[in-house]
Amino acid sequence: MNYLQPSEYVAYGLEATTAPAWVIAASAMVDAHCRRATLSVAQYTERLLVTAGRNTVRLTYLPLAALAPATSAIVSARARYASPRRGEWIYEEMAWEAAAAFRLPGSWTDLNALDLEASYETGDTTLPLNALGWGFSEIEVVYTAGLDPIPDSVKVACAQLIKNSQATPALNVRKGFLDRMRLEYFAETLLDQNVRALLAPYVAQKVG
Repeated sequence: MNYLQPSEYVAYGLEATTAPAWVIAASAMVDAHCRRATLSVAQYTERLLVTAGRNTVRLTYLPLAALAPATSAIVSARARYASPRRGEWIYEEMAWEAAAAFRLPGSWTDLNALDLEASYETGDTTLPLNALGWGFSEIEVVYTAGLDPIPDSVKVACAQLIKNSQATPALNVRKGFLDRMRLEYFAETLLDQNVRALLAPYVAQKVG
């Protein structure tokens, strides 16, 4: 996605005649720096481990955003039942016997997406509790996240990248495009501290 439209060039300090290749290249660098395919709202599928004794995970791509006509950012979810270890459950023996009888440990079950409580800003997601204390070791979540509309900070960062590129003698537009390898070579120079600060809130941070 291009983060600047021709009608916005002048407002963000660019020449009205700026070649589209500059915007395409700068937008691609924004996405690469933020470690995501796009900053606009998109669908993601993520598989996460659940820490023993907890029923929360943290999604990577933020902020979460419902994609109309949906009213929730969580599209679907499924989880793998954990094999219990001594001391993890209050009623360990009873819970284990019931789970074993139904051959649940290690198997996957679909969850009701509406039963998951998610913070749209932090990505912290709480899994539904099981009445018998059966826990999960892993969860797969399909969700939507991104920015709508694209904020000024991203547009300013995109414009600054273009200015930095134009000020770099070794870079220029030929045949309507910029070579990706050349951009990667100059990435450290083009992504100055101002650009990094503007994009910092949108860089995907995967929790291990």
